[in-house]
Amino acid sequence: MIPLRDSIPSRVFPVVNVAIIATCVIVFFMQVGGQVPQDAAFRPAMLTLAGDISLMAAIQALFLSMFMHGGLMHLGGNMLFLWVFGDNIEGRMGHVKYLLFYLICGVIATLAHSLFAMFTGAADIGLVGASGAIAGVLGAYLVLFRHARVRTLVFLVFFVTVIDLPSPVFLIYWLVIQVFSMGAQTGVAYLAHIGGFAAGYLLVRVFADTTPPRPPNQPPQPRVTDLRIEY
Repeated sequence: MIPLRDSIPSRVFPVVNVAIIATCVIVFFMQVGGQVPQDAAFRPAMLTLAGDISLMAAIQALFLSMFMHGGLMHLGGNMLFLWVFGDNIEGRMGHVKYLLFYLICGVIATLAHSLFAMFTGAADIGLVGASGAIAGVLGAYLVLFRHARVRTLVFLVFFVTVIDLPSPVFLIYWLVIQVFSMGAQTGVAYLAHIGGFAAGYLLVRVFADTTPPRPPNQPPQPRVTDLRIEY
């Protein structure tokens, strides 16, 4: 399933979301041009700071990896998800909080994958992609916009259609796919997706008011007390 758009209009222009997308695109073309080499990506083995790896070099690689991608399809898919879901999260959090939230989710996602990779013999394989941080955005969306609908391109064998799905259906389906794909040898860091989603689902309560907003044009409901009616 491919998300096309959601039913929630942006509250403000998502300047941070657009900047993240632009940065990912620029870094990708710098990779293609050779200015950013693939071996600049974060490797789980860097957590041990072994050899000539310094703490600063490991941190730099960790954040750079969140903007690198393995190919045009990888980049396009990630940026589409971020474009559809990120603007509303930024609108609820504000620009600065959203940027911090995005980066923290990306770091937690990377660490979740890295700790697993350390015990599975994959500690020297570079990790690239924004999907861990974007998974955090999806986790936050599930909390903040459960009433939303997602226009989705659905492939059913040889039949293709577009349907509007409730956001919990789309997001939980996406999460289930990540969980059941963990054992597949596809080169995809599914545990980073799961870790990022869990981080976003939990941390959104720190970065945003999770009280459902009152529908527009709905007058406040009176609250009856013992002595009077309050508006």
